[in-house]
Amino acid sequence: MRRFIIGGTKSGCGKTTVTCAVLAALKRRNIAVSAVKCGPDYIDPMFHRRAIGVDSHNLDSFFCERDTVLGLLEEYGRNAYVSVIEGVMGYYDGEAGSAYSLSEMTETPAVIVIDCKGMSNSIGAVMSGFLRYRPNRIAGFIFDQLPEKLIPLAKKLCQELETKYFGCLPKTDLTLESRHLGLVTADEIADIHAKLRKLGELAEEHICIDELLDLGEKPLPEHRAPEIPLFQNAPTIAAAKDRAFCFIYQENIELLEKMGCRIEYFSPLYDSSVPKADGLILCGGYPELYAEQLSQNKSMLADVKRLISGGMPTIAECGGFMYLHHELTDKNGRTFPMAGVINGRAFPTERLQRFGYITLKGSSDSLLLRAGGSLRAHEFHYWESTCCGEALTAEKSDGRSWECCHTSESLYAGFPHIYFYSDVGSAAGFVRKCISYGENNG
Repeated sequence: MRRFIIGGTKSGCGKTTVTCAVLAALKRRNIAVSAVKCGPDYIDPMFHRRAIGVDSHNLDSFFCERDTVLGLLEEYGRNAYVSVIEGVMGYYDGEAGSAYSLSEMTETPAVIVIDCKGMSNSIGAVMSGFLRYRPNRIAGFIFDQLPEKLIPLAKKLCQELETKYFGCLPKTDLTLESRHLGLVTADEIADIHAKLRKLGELAEEHICIDELLDLGEKPLPEHRAPEIPLFQNAPTIAAAKDRAFCFIYQENIELLEKMGCRIEYFSPLYDSSVPKADGLILCGGYPELYAEQLSQNKSMLADVKRLISGGMPTIAECGGFMYLHHELTDKNGRTFPMAGVINGRAFPTERLQRFGYITLKGSSDSLLLRAGGSLRAHEFHYWESTCCGEALTAEKSDGRSWECCHTSESLYAGFPHIYFYSDVGSAAGFVRKCISYGENNG
């Protein structure tokens, strides 16, 4: 299985731009490619999908055990000539969920992107540090924003450090804009197709595509794919999906479909009600950017409240959790009524609140957790709530902990995002609750 990781020295070093450029170049060559994002990221896979026209997936070595990671990577790349995996943050950042950990677990070579803006010979010091910090599978480097006059220097440094030069991207105005949770989503960029096409042309000219394709042509380590139950008469799950609610793992949807579920997408922005279903998913996104429009759709708000109050099994994560509040305040200080399920107000803060991987633990049975059980999750949000909940305890690897979330036998609502493959049994429990609800309310 041919595969390689495009990692980076830090967040914002250009690895998403380089990854999209490589994907666009491969698409120009009509090469079947699978795109994968390392770690808990919703936005970068949107750009991958635009670059290659197929679904992109996440792969996370914190959420998933080794066999699950390898099984998913094999599944994603089954019909592809090459799998291109984009790293997360800096190559070594993220502990168990880092690009480095994924590289070691899957025996995948890595290429590191260096932001060369404002550097010359210091580029060599950065290269040396990454090559020597840990035993690793770094095969070489791509140099982003590298002036043409420094290309000979970059090649010379690679030769001196006995690593490979995989090309560069010159300084360009083809930038991908950012906002408080990362890049602006691909659907919000009017000229995204033209930008990706131009990036593909630059990659073909300046990045060593053929050498990248020669990397990592080897079988995956032996593994056992996760067992997934198939339910007869499986339920229909209504899942929010529009500009305000766009942070959903493709793997979560696909796992539910493998269990036999039918997914019915709807828009809290534009539809008047939730489609007929047995369960509800309100994913994350940017409801704070569309608070006024969401608030004006009163029939949808009333229907969501009616269904949840009536016991429909519901998962509401981060943005979806904010949507369930009595009120939501936008970045301009304007406050709007929302669904009124959570007795509180969601409001903006000046800085990132809780960030990173957590383990959720509960003392009583609920929709996703049994008493005494645990579930891995992650948080990343600038908005806060006057009523975060206290049904679960979130624990960090450094010993910090806090109470969070509202839960019941039919509800999970809180800021933490859930990745179903971290606990297939938890996802199966959600499906069973949806089946039961459908049988009792058909």
